[in-house]
Amino acid sequence: MDISHLEGSLAVSAAQRSEAGVKPDNEDCVGIRVPPEPELTAKGIACVIADGVSAADAGKEASETCVQNFLYDYYSTPDSWAVKTSAHKVLTALNRWLYAQGQSYIDAQKGYITTFSALVIKSQTAHIFHVGDTRIYLYRDGELEQITKDHTAFVAPGQSYLARALGIDVGVDIDYRSMPVQKDDLFLLSSDGVHDYISHRQLKDLMASNTANLDELCDKLIDTATNANSQDNLSVQVLQIDDLAVENSDDVYRKLSELPFPPALEKGLILDGYEILKELHASSRSQLYLVKDKASNQTMVMKTPSENYSDDVAYIERLIMEEWVGSRIDSNFVAKVIRPERPRKFLYYLIEHVAGDTLAKWIKKNPHPDLSEVVRIIEQLVKGLRDFHRKETLHQDLKPDNIVLDHNDNVKIIDFGSVYITGISEIEASIERDIILGTDEYAAPEYKLGRKSGPSSDMFSLAIIAYEMMTGKMPWGDKFARCRNVRDYSTLKYVSAYKHNPMVPIWVDGALKKALSINIDLRYDSFSEFLYDLQNPNAAFLEKELRPLVERDSEKFWKVVSGLLLVSNLVLAYFLLMKR
Repeated sequence: MDISHLEGSLAVSAAQRSEAGVKPDNEDCVGIRVPPEPELTAKGIACVIADGVSAADAGKEASETCVQNFLYDYYSTPDSWAVKTSAHKVLTALNRWLYAQGQSYIDAQKGYITTFSALVIKSQTAHIFHVGDTRIYLYRDGELEQITKDHTAFVAPGQSYLARALGIDVGVDIDYRSMPVQKDDLFLLSSDGVHDYISHRQLKDLMASNTANLDELCDKLIDTATNANSQDNLSVQVLQIDDLAVENSDDVYRKLSELPFPPALEKGLILDGYEILKELHASSRSQLYLVKDKASNQTMVMKTPSENYSDDVAYIERLIMEEWVGSRIDSNFVAKVIRPERPRKFLYYLIEHVAGDTLAKWIKKNPHPDLSEVVRIIEQLVKGLRDFHRKETLHQDLKPDNIVLDHNDNVKIIDFGSVYITGISEIEASIERDIILGTDEYAAPEYKLGRKSGPSSDMFSLAIIAYEMMTGKMPWGDKFARCRNVRDYSTLKYVSAYKHNPMVPIWVDGALKKALSINIDLRYDSFSEFLYDLQNPNAAFLEKELRPLVERDSEKFWKVVSGLLLVSNLVLAYFLLMKR
């Protein structure tokens, strides 16, 4: 299954031209890639221009390397990544390579240096990446706008130098912006050998009069700059948005409903060559069956949709996305999605079978666990979650029932039903997507409050699980699950883990409390910090607990003082009465 059902095909027209002009060599480089589906939907269309710096000895090699490698490497990044993430990682790697190559020159500033501008159109959004003095323009509704800013510094009238480019330094600041696109938008990418010799007004007039034939428009732009006595290489690219049509919901439903829901399944039945061994779990949304492939004898788990949602297009899309993301998470700590060997006749997907108990059962069987074993399990879960996060994917529903431990207590995260995928969120859809934000007892507050989530949202759920494993209790009792707004969360009182289990060290409780901060900004910045504090005493947590009660909890201190005063007054009153 792929994600091409998410929208209708993006359609563009494009043309480009690059010439040496009056120079003996052409140090500019241009490139456009319009991939087939499903890459077209997942990654979009890329248009790139680079101008090798003339003063650099390897400017030509630098521009060619950047254009060719960007157009290859960008499409090699995970589909789940955002456009910005993918492009920045590729450009960072390219810049470091150029810089390293330039170090072989006596003057590194004359090595592999190039300007760079890229336009990526994905779904209904344009993503612009830019460094140097190549430019990107947008012509829309008769108006021409320069949407990049030249990175040049003027030292005197008519004299300037390039302030930013790829390859100058080991680090580079890439300008980024995104903007919605419309049908008939016309983008122009140009090198300074063109736009430095054509006025803004001339560019606007040329764009207005030549949109019917983009090849002719490129020729006209090059000829105009040449006739204006351009002294540099000349390169232009033009890209026009022909169609942004998102399929209507009926079209999407037709695609998603190509495979019917399976019939009711019972032990002994065979579906697509898989024998049903037993039902593992059933809910209002889905069923899980233990099945055996009759051809290979391999045992696996089949997840099937519930008939309750047979006409719910958002639900069907969510089920398909579960398989899609599961097949892209390659981790020893996440259950693997299995690709069927035979064509499917029904809608379902297959997951590896992990023999063992859920973590929920483990918690019940281990009311007084060894804390080192708890930390070992948490460490494995961190590794699994990191593998989600590396693909810019949040799990969003981490809980003991979604974690299986095999007979050696090795962890597998088994559910993808609530995942958030950054790359998919960038794709417009004609349907309202099915959003499931985890289980009340374990979901981070930002989900219910409608605030921005992130990796530390999964950390919050993990910390609740760690607390429950150590104590058999929840950090706020049953009040947390009932919270719905800021006021509800503000009334919560964290109960220290060592009050339920005296074997929990103060510093371990400090780590749990920090990871369980209601405010996402107060949690750990990374899983590594959280793990380190679970395994090593943090002096800050020890000092806090050893401070006088009046400093740690003034409200509690004065309640204790008031209680003691009341008792002493009652005792004093008793003795006074006795003397009478």
